[in-house]
Parts: sequence; structure tokens; C-alpha cells
Amino acid sequence: MGFDYICAVKKLILVFIFIGSFVFGQDHLSGFNMMSFTYKATPKWMAYMELQTRARRDYTVIDYYETKGGIGYNITKNNQAFVGLGRYGTYEKMKISQEEFRLWLQYTFTQRFGRLKLDHRGRAEHRFFYASQTGEHTEANRFRYRLSGTLPINKDKVQEETFFVNAFEELFFGSREPNFKRNRTFAGFGYQFNHTLSATTGYMFQREFSTKGNDNFHFLYFSLNFTIDGTDDEKDIVIPMVD
Repeated sequence: MGFDYICAVKKLILVFIFIGSFVFGQDHLSGFNMMSFTYKATPKWMAYMELQTRARRDYTVIDYYETKGGIGYNITKNNQAFVGLGRYGTYEKMKISQEEFRLWLQYTFTQRFGRLKLDHRGRAEHRFFYASQTGEHTEANRFRYRLSGTLPINKDKVQEETFFVNAFEELFFGSREPNFKRNRTFAGFGYQFNHTLSATTGYMFQREFSTKGNDNFHFLYFSLNFTIDGTDDEKDIVIPMVD
């Protein structure tokens, strides 16, 4: 008897509904929506763009956005360098409270164990802040490490018509107190419709650390990911994750 993929996905959906119900009873529920575009120009070079909205304090009210992108270079099959930049905005009571411009350098090392793909990603960011209500300009550095895994369910690798599950743990560090800034834990699943489009949904727990006290967020996540591949590369399709 073959594995019932539709039944498995339905069970995962019920798990996320249960998580959402539990979280809603214990704490506020937040929303995290993403749309990404990846263009593979050659087997070595790629371009990436991402749009984000978040509803941090109220699931029905968007109070944060991101627009960002960059250029990646595959040094070898399992090693990629990336440089990126982005603009970020935070709202309080429907008014912009903080704007940010960010530059970053990134390195990703990939490992494979059968179907399972693991990515070790390190990133160094320089952040420029502008407090809209006070006119204050500040800067800060931040460093991130993320261990993520993607596992195709019904095929040996992620290609068209593939169900997959993914998860990650990410740590954030800074040069100012507290040095441990944030951690994120994510678990989700998705479907690669064809070579161009995939969709992912899941749950992410995020904890913010501050000298004034910690803050917890429970995000329900949804993304649409578009890929344009101008090469004949037969590697599996890369699924962008929460970022």
C-alpha cells in the first residue's frame, strides 16, 4: 500500500489549527506573509527579491513590511555567497514609527543526507535606523546563524508536484546588550506546483530579548515563491524560508 500524501497533509493542517487555537488562548496570534522571486541566470549566478508583511500585535492589522533583495554566487555545489540590501518599516498605531535600511553579507553551506537537505546559513548585517517620530538616526550590527532542513515527501528531491516539510532554528546576536537578541523556531509544509511556483505554510515561534523584558510572538506563516530558471540545472528547486 502506498503512502497517502493527501491524508498526511490534512493531518498537518489539523496540527497547525490546533497550535493556532492553543496559542490564541494563551497569547496573541501574529501573521507573517511573504512573496519571493528567484531568477537563476546561470548555474553560478542568481538574483533574489522578497516582499513581506507582518501583523505582529494583531493578526488582522499589518504593522511591519520588508522589501529586500540581492545577488548570490554558487562558489561550489554546496557553498554560496550572497550580498543583499533592504528597506524595512515598523508601524505603531497606524503610523510609521521606525524605518530601516539594511546591508548584509551571507554565506550558506549545504549538506545532504538522502532526501534531507540541511543548510547552515551565516549572515552579518549592518543596520541604519531612523525614528520617524523623534528624528533620531542610529546604527547597529547584527549576526545571525540559521540551521534549516527541507525534506521532500513523495519524491527524491523538490521538483514539480512535490510535497515537502521544512523546519529551522535561527539565532540572532548583536554587539550591544543583550548580546543574544532573538531566536526563531519554525515548522511547516508546502507544495511545489511546477518549476515556477511553490507555496509554504507553517508556524513560527519568535522570542525577542531586551533589557526591558522579553517579548514572544506566535506567527502563522504563508508564502508564495516564484522561480525563473534560465539554466538547464537539474538540481532540486530551492524553497525560500521565513527570513
